[in-house]
Amino acid sequence: MMQYKSKNKGWKDYYSTKAKKENFPARSVYKLKEIQQKYNLIKKGYRILDLGCSPGSWLIYAVELTGKKGLVIGVDLKPLSVKIPSNARIYTADILSIDNEFYELTGKNFNVILSDMAPATTGNKSVDAARSFNLCEAALCIAQKILTPGGSFVCKIFQGEDFNKFLDLVKAGFKKSRIFKPQSSRKASKEIYIIGFDKE
Repeated sequence: MMQYKSKNKGWKDYYSTKAKKENFPARSVYKLKEIQQKYNLIKKGYRILDLGCSPGSWLIYAVELTGKKGLVIGVDLKPLSVKIPSNARIYTADILSIDNEFYELTGKNFNVILSDMAPATTGNKSVDAARSFNLCEAALCIAQKILTPGGSFVCKIFQGEDFNKFLDLVKAGFKKSRIFKPQSSRKASKEIYIIGFDKE
């Protein structure tokens, strides 16, 4: 079974300091904030699925955006240690081995599916990119099954030889797509986000 790691850990920089002050578990929240400011994907009352939700920053921010009438469901390999609001739920599961029981738990008709998953890195760029592609494929498969028509999909991928292949897969399932590199991403990072709008 392939393992994947949680979102960015412990970087001591402007964004990590800001995250601590604003009570977010990790600096990764600012990537989603940039995406939201540019594209306004998450709205009040929406149902959101956050894949690879540990340590919880994206989930907490998504809850703020959806409000009390919304619902945010987070999924990760390990339980979250942060306190979550009443309109959020967390499930422990391996994204790479999802079954029908998972879909029965989460339900369907999500307005937005988020994936900030990253593989457990090896230092070998091609291996890491291939592992990232596998996670992205799994996330897209979930989106195809339970994202409502007209819904949006945000997925982090490591740039590598499979990048264009994944972009084509997203283009095939959505009316529009965009590639987005947040300013809050580290300059040396190979991560980039592919966003699908208006699911077919």
